[in-house]
Amino acid sequence: MTPRRWSRWRDRQSLWRDRPFLLTWSSSAISQVGDRVSEVAVPLIAVTVLDASAGQVAWLTALAWAPNLLGVLLGAWVDGRPGKRRLIIGCDLFRAVVLLTLPAVYLWGTLTTAHLYAAVLLCGVAGVLADCAFTPLFALLVPRSSYVDANSKFSAARSASFIAGPALGGGIVQALTAPVAVAVDAVSFLASALLLRPVRVTEPVPERRDRQGVWHGAREGLVFVLRHPVLRASLGCTTTINFFTFLTGSGMVVLFADRELQLPPGVIGLTLGIGATGSLVGALVAPWVSRRIGLGRAVAVGTVLFPAPFALTVVADGPTWARAGVLGVAQFLIGLGVMLFDVNLNSLMTAVVPDGVRSLVTGAYSTVNYGVRPLGALTGGALATGVGLRPTFVVAAVGGMLALLWLLPSPIPGIRSLEPEHLPEPVPA
Repeated sequence: MTPRRWSRWRDRQSLWRDRPFLLTWSSSAISQVGDRVSEVAVPLIAVTVLDASAGQVAWLTALAWAPNLLGVLLGAWVDGRPGKRRLIIGCDLFRAVVLLTLPAVYLWGTLTTAHLYAAVLLCGVAGVLADCAFTPLFALLVPRSSYVDANSKFSAARSASFIAGPALGGGIVQALTAPVAVAVDAVSFLASALLLRPVRVTEPVPERRDRQGVWHGAREGLVFVLRHPVLRASLGCTTTINFFTFLTGSGMVVLFADRELQLPPGVIGLTLGIGATGSLVGALVAPWVSRRIGLGRAVAVGTVLFPAPFALTVVADGPTWARAGVLGVAQFLIGLGVMLFDVNLNSLMTAVVPDGVRSLVTGAYSTVNYGVRPLGALTGGALATGVGLRPTFVVAAVGGMLALLWLLPSPIPGIRSLEPEHLPEPVPA
């Protein structure tokens, strides 16, 4: 190994030797596996236990993401609070308690659609708060030069969870019923909180937000996003992708596999897990692709590769292995595109946002970017009810690829790396 390659290898390994990073990464990895179990189990509770329709499944997805509509306010509130790590731990514990109510009421025979909706909504609120707190924590844990590498490691863990989680979730559902499977996600949040407890970082004292108020902070975050050429183009791109891909969100994919492809729960979980290896591959190769073709071009490639394979799903037919195989290939390609897109774009956004407004920007960005997901889910439910599931998947693919139009006139495709000389001029906070 040449000295230069040895230096690069050593730098990539250094994050694994950083105990606070390792604990934070482990915390995220464990809770991600639990989340994947719930993503199979919760829709199956609706479909198999409560006999939900396509519209009701769409509402389930919509409620999970609806709290992001308040992200601009929640981000401003988080920005003014000290102790971001403690806030994340509190959100983990809260979500564990909420999720444990589902198997409890199921065992008592009193589980209702309203209870399921409420649990999903409350977990969504806690998730938005945790995400707003995690952004500044990430910047404190990771040096700028390691943003892409760190995001790759977090995304690799998330991708691995898409491999193990659905298969685990499907197996638990088949053996113990869907409500009981949700308890696994609750346990994962408890483990996540325990791993974060010993993490120690020096967090700066929040500036001026308490005096100026949450509404002022919310406006400040939104204005910063809209003024910044990279963030503005990123927001338009990600919002377009999120709207169209959420026409066929995870709940709709499970419904499609159950009702249209007539796959049993175990096969659904296994197929989604195998297909999710694309996410793991994408997370691992994203830094390499970024170095080879440039960070901005890697984002552009992911923008197209992410939504396009949804159209492949419409050709699924034939015996069980063929139906499951087409679904698995589509999910593999989707996962590959997602990670090329996410790893590089998230690293770019972290690099261009000043430390003093990270929670504000995260909240404002997620209000639009994630807030459109409920609208996409409800639109998808209406389309699936009106024209069928297969045409809805085609609309998701074609519409999602249009997101590339936001990037083409922006500085993003020309950005080679995160070195200051390759980035646009900073926008004052």
